[in-house]
Amino acid sequence: MKIVDLDLPGLKLVEPKVLGDARGLFLETWNQARYEAAGIPGPFVQDNLSRSRRGTLRGLHYQKPNVQGKLVSVVAGVVWDVAVDLRRSSPAFGKWFGVELSAENRRQLWVPGGFAHGFAVLSDSADFTYKVTGPYSPQDEHVLRWDDPAIGIDWKLAPSDVLLATRDQNGKSLAEAVCFD
Repeated sequence: MKIVDLDLPGLKLVEPKVLGDARGLFLETWNQARYEAAGIPGPFVQDNLSRSRRGTLRGLHYQKPNVQGKLVSVVAGVVWDVAVDLRRSSPAFGKWFGVELSAENRRQLWVPGGFAHGFAVLSDSADFTYKVTGPYSPQDEHVLRWDDPAIGIDWKLAPSDVLLATRDQNGKSLAEAVCFD
């Protein structure tokens, strides 16, 4: 397993070791001791799976005060995965990072608390998994505007092709967002 510290402090890209032969493949998607030693803490309290069609954009979501760290990956399809630093004390405040996650590259992204997270589906459909460090708390959920020009995310989709839930259509700009210290 290879873990890469990314430009936004706290974000980590995990490239698991894949063992394959004529029968198929095997990879470790979570090992508490190895991940914690690499700076990805548990405990994880919930696992989630979403299936979405091409053009779906989910996000940018975060919780405050009951934050969730997220270890995310794709088991079928391809997504463009994005995290935005919402920690005012961070030198990367308001900056974003994007990476392609797919069933083929088997990468995982660790998104700690203090970040907004979202993804856009680039394939016909995608199955996306989340391991989270805190339970879903609807009263603590916030949505950052996916197309805020102050952030300038390249979603790898034409805006006219983006499919959004109502809550994501009503996200707050960075200037209006509830942020972290």
